[in-house]
Order: sequence, then C-alpha cells, then structure tokens
Amino acid sequence: MGKAAKGSRKGKKAWRPDITTNHIDDYFDESIRDAFTGKASDTKSTDKIPAKRKFEKHKEKVLHYENPFVQAVTSSSSKKSKRKKKQVNTQTIQHDKFSQVDDISSTLTDIWNNEGEATDRPKKDSFALVVASGMQKIYKKELGPQPLLETIPGEAIANEDDGALSWTAAFPYEVWEHIFSFLPTDADRHAVALVCRSWYQIERLSRRKIFVGNCYAVAPVAAVRRFPEVRVATIKGKPSFADLLCTDWGGGVEMWIQSMANGWPLLEELQLKRMVVSDDCLKLIARSFKNFRVLSLAFCEGFSAVGLAAIAADCRNLEALDLHQYRVKKNCINWISHFPESFTSLVTLNIACLDGEMNVSTLERLISRCPYLKTLRLNHVTPLEKLVGLLHRAPQLVDLGIGILIGEGYPGFFSKLESAFAHLKHLKNLFWKAGPLYLPAIYPICEGLTTLHLFESSIKAPELAKVVCQCKNLQQLWIRDLIEDDGLIAVASSCKLLRKLQILPSDPPYCPLTEIGLIAVSSGCVMLESVLYFCRQMTNSALLSIANNCPNLMCFRLCIPKPYTPDYITQEPLDAGFGAIVESCKDLRCLSISGLLTDRVFKTIGASANRLKRLSVCCAGDGDAGLHYILSGCRKLRMLEIRKCPFGIKALLDNADKLKTMRCLWMSSCSVTLGECRLLAKKIPRLNVEVIDETGGGPVQSRRDHFPVEKLYIYNTFTGPRLDAPPSVLTVW
Repeated sequence: MGKAAKGSRKGKKAWRPDITTNHIDDYFDESIRDAFTGKASDTKSTDKIPAKRKFEKHKEKVLHYENPFVQAVTSSSSKKSKRKKKQVNTQTIQHDKFSQVDDISSTLTDIWNNEGEATDRPKKDSFALVVASGMQKIYKKELGPQPLLETIPGEAIANEDDGALSWTAAFPYEVWEHIFSFLPTDADRHAVALVCRSWYQIERLSRRKIFVGNCYAVAPVAAVRRFPEVRVATIKGKPSFADLLCTDWGGGVEMWIQSMANGWPLLEELQLKRMVVSDDCLKLIARSFKNFRVLSLAFCEGFSAVGLAAIAADCRNLEALDLHQYRVKKNCINWISHFPESFTSLVTLNIACLDGEMNVSTLERLISRCPYLKTLRLNHVTPLEKLVGLLHRAPQLVDLGIGILIGEGYPGFFSKLESAFAHLKHLKNLFWKAGPLYLPAIYPICEGLTTLHLFESSIKAPELAKVVCQCKNLQQLWIRDLIEDDGLIAVASSCKLLRKLQILPSDPPYCPLTEIGLIAVSSGCVMLESVLYFCRQMTNSALLSIANNCPNLMCFRLCIPKPYTPDYITQEPLDAGFGAIVESCKDLRCLSISGLLTDRVFKTIGASANRLKRLSVCCAGDGDAGLHYILSGCRKLRMLEIRKCPFGIKALLDNADKLKTMRCLWMSSCSVTLGECRLLAKKIPRLNVEVIDETGGGPVQSRRDHFPVEKLYIYNTFTGPRLDAPPSVLTVW
C-alpha cells in the first residue's frame, strides 16, 4: 500500500500548533522578572517558544496590538516583499505617533506631580512592559475574559490609523480606570500617560486627584481642561519660606475657584496652602460644589467668619473644615449656628485660628448631633467648664486641640477635667496650648498618645519630663526648647517609637539646647525619621553619632542661630558632620544646614544626596563652586533656599537644564545683580525670575544692570509672567 496522503496545509500557520497560551504566559512572566531585575526586555530571547520550522531571517511579524515596547514574535512563513513594505510603513506611522505623544506630554512633567521628573527611555520601556503585563494578569483574574494574546493572529494589522494601539479599544473604559487605580503615585500615572495616545486619554479622564505645587506654574483653565473629572485638588500658593516674601506678594485663589466652579462641578475636596482666600471665594465654593465634603485652609489669609457661615449653610455634606495656622480677625460668634439642624456628617472641625470667645452652646449642639466626629481643635479661648461639657459629648474623639483655658485656678475643676479626659478612650493626638496647671489631668491618656503638640505652651522642663515619661507609644513630638537637654534625655529613655521630633526656639529666644540632647534622642529613638532642632552649639562628632544611630532619617534640619558657628571643640567647619548625615542617610529628602561650612560639604551633598528634594542653606560656602556641586549632583532636587551665601548667577547659568526640573529657587543677600537676572531670564524663557525690592527706591525696571538684587525668587511656569504682581515685584525678561 502506498503512503497516506498528507493533509493540505493551505491557510494554516506553521508556528501555531506548537505554541500554547502557557508558553506565552511563561514568556511574559519571565520578561516581567527581567524588567524588575534590570535586564533589557528588548533583548529577550524568543527561543523558548517552540516553532515547527526554523525562523527565517528578516521575516518578522507584529502582534495584533503592535505594542512598540514588546518585542515582535517572528513568523516561520515567508511573505512577499509587499507585506514587508506594508509592515515597515506601519511601524513608521506608529513611531511618529508615539513621538508626537511624547512631545505633547513631556511639557507637563513638573506641574501635576510634586516630585515629578523626566524619565529616561530605557526606564520607560521597562515600566511600560511591566504595566502592560500586569494589566493582563489583573484583567484575567478579576474580570473574567481572557487576554487578547490567546487570539493573536499571525499577520500584522495594516491599518492602525484609528488609534495609537488598536488593542486598547478592546478593553472597556471601566476596566482601564480600574487598572490605573492600582498605580500608587502621580509619577507612575504620568509615566503611563507617556506610553501612547490612548493611555494618555484614559489617564486624563480617570484622574481624580491633582496636586499643583505652585499656583502660578500653570493656568487654572489649562488644569481643568486637561483633567476634567477631578474630585480632589491640592493647590499651594506662596513657598514655604513665605515669611521672607513681601506681605502683598500674591497667591490669590480667585481664578482657580472660578475655573473649578466651571469645570469641576463634582469636586469634593479642596486643600489650599499659603493662599489668599476671600469671603467671595468661600461663597462661590459653597454654591458651586453640591457634593463638597472637605475644605482645608492651611496658612491661608483674607477670609472671615462671613465666608465660613456660607460654607456651613450650603455645604450639606461637609465632613471636614480645617482652618490651620491663621488668625481670623473678624470673628462672628454665631457663624456655627448656620449649620442646619439636620447636619450630622462632620468628622473634622479645626477652628483653632478663630479669635474671641465662641458660642459654646451652639458648638455643643453641633458636636452632639455629629456621632462620627474624630477631630476637634478649639480656638485660643475656651471656658474650662464648657470644655468639660464638650469632652463628655464626644467620647469618640481621636484628635483634640485645646487652647487657653479660662478659669484656671478655680477649685474643683481639676477633678472634672481629669474625669472628662478619662472618657476619651480613643484619643491619639493632643494639641495642648494651656499652661502647666492642668497638665496632670492628661496623665490617664498619655500611654495611648501617638502625637503630642506643645509648641504654644509655656511648660518648663520638669513638667515636660513628667508628661513624656508616660507617653510610651509617642511617635511625634512638637515642643519648645524649654524642654532643655534633660527633658530630651527623658524622651530618649521613654519614647522608643518616636519618629518625628520638632523643637522650635522659645519667645523671647532662650536656646538652652546643645548637642547632648540630640545625641541622647538619636541613640534612644532609633526609629527617628524627621528632626527639626534649634541649638546654640554643635560638633562634628555629635553629627557623626546621629548619622550612625539614625540611618533612616528622611528629614534633618539643624538650625544654629549664630551664623558661622564652628565645631566649638575643634573650631573646625561642620563639613564632616553634615557630610556623614548625607552619606549615611540614603533616603534623605529634606536637609537644612547652618554653622561654619565650606564648599566641601556641598561637594559631598552633590555626590551622595541622590534623593534630596529640598535643601536650605544659610551663611555657608566659599563661592559659586558650592552651588555648582549642588545643581550638578542632586538629580531629584526640587526646592532650594539660599540665604546670605557668596553664590552668584554663574552656577545657575551653567546648570540651566537643572533649573527646568526644579519647582523653585530662593536667593536672598547673595552676590546677584539685576543684569545677571536678565541674562538668566533670556537663557531660560520658561522661568519666572522675580526680583523683590521693598526699599521703595522707585521702579526696578528703570535700574541698571549693576543694581544689586536683595531678594530673588525663581520658579518654573507655563503661563508666563503673572498679572497680579505688586509694584515691589519685578518679573525680569
């Protein structure tokens, strides 16, 4: 008998019978592992996918969705030259599209993300591969349908003009929104938006939160147009060194509120910091956002109780009203009465900035009908007997702030106050502004406290030591330098879980602290992550001990009030000590240095502070070389504050590209002239170079190039010079 006739292979793919979805899944799993370990995903070998015939050279086929970040799977069947030409044209079109997307999206790198930075192409390629593969797994596990890889045809799609990636349209929008919700940071979302035009649009429409670090960096209309579905917005006005700016510098929020009212009707949370907020703005917020839940005004000014009354009356779903660190001058006793009687949703109420005595009876009724109230911070004047009643009505409080107690010294009140505190079983955070007389009343709750704020209290070291010794679980401590070194030794022996320590100078300045207290805290509180410390003396050996004891420091701010103070034992500069801090604390993000310092410490900072984002320098350095070390080395630096240093514009001109990635730069009492500022503005048109002159010597525009500049503020912007600058502020062209 003859041999059986072979079946026809017409219309079949030679590679298809030997490739299963398991092989493809294994291949992508290994690609993900290589991407995380640093291996180049584009050099991944495809030999592990079996093929029935040998792969022919130069005969490649792109998968159905033609992802440029995933390597194409080669085909074993030969094709005509027309097919090859078609494939090359498709790839060329794809490359042009992605180039356009990169050009459009790259202009928004540092606006929407507080810590945003441009990423290099290899990192973007690896990240895109990881995201694409992770999305396939999430889709398969949670939403049921199988990934498209199971039905990938062996031929390239000739017409891809409808979208950057045709396979993106195969997933519903809700699926992409769900997948993008797993991205933890804004930087990750920004990286995803740079992958292709489709992902750019999806990320744009699915973004629910935005952060604008400088209100003048982008036009409000542009922000609303790019992200039309925002629910939570955080906007900052003046920089953190706002005390150095002129009082009428700017930072008004009117244009932002108007744009939000027109474009974000579903806005639920608004957090403003260091901005000028008028009563009209608060009224517009109350009228425009029907689902408004959270309003936070930190270090803001310009509003009164009239605007707060509008918020109370019209925001029926309000959950948080946080008025932080601003003294409202025009207080109205009855503004709290504007909350409706049916209002019960309040969770956070911070009215510590209000002047004058409150209508406590109205406040008691409000607290009584809000069962979910967790945070309550009272204003500076609170009658003691009323405080006891308030605490009894809110035993569920977690965060409590107490101002000055009226009626201190009356007999019998101590036991009532102690009983009221004993009912606060869930209290974790305590802000105490009262004196030391009733401080023992909080002893029963000290063991459960994680945050203790005693900034505005005049309590001396002995009383402070008694309190902190009972706070075994304390993680954050704000205190004045009245605690002295002995009090810090008590903190070190009792508060083993301490992570954040802030010590500010007393008023009038007393400054009794030395390096002894800080060494004790660093050795006893090894989990310390953030330190703000004012002291009168320091040594290199002390800083070296701190660096060895606390390698997890993320924020270290050491302030020595007297300029150019050396190591008081060796009389040498403090370069070695601060250098040890930078080299040992690999995750350092914020650094403030003072004392006698040379350019050597800046060289160390530039070489070792790879994650530093904010740097403050005062009375340090030898010349422009120190500033050059910082700008050329600290690749993640975003904010730089320089005061009374011998730095000029030369280092800024030499590192112009670095300034494009920073949020802002402040220089005061440095070696800068008006002509140099004009030269810098011409070299980098995207910068706003503002010269601030408060001497009243006439318009700055008419002054010559050799005119010395006392205050200089530089920041990135896409909107050009602002229109609300006062006469004392000149934007240099």
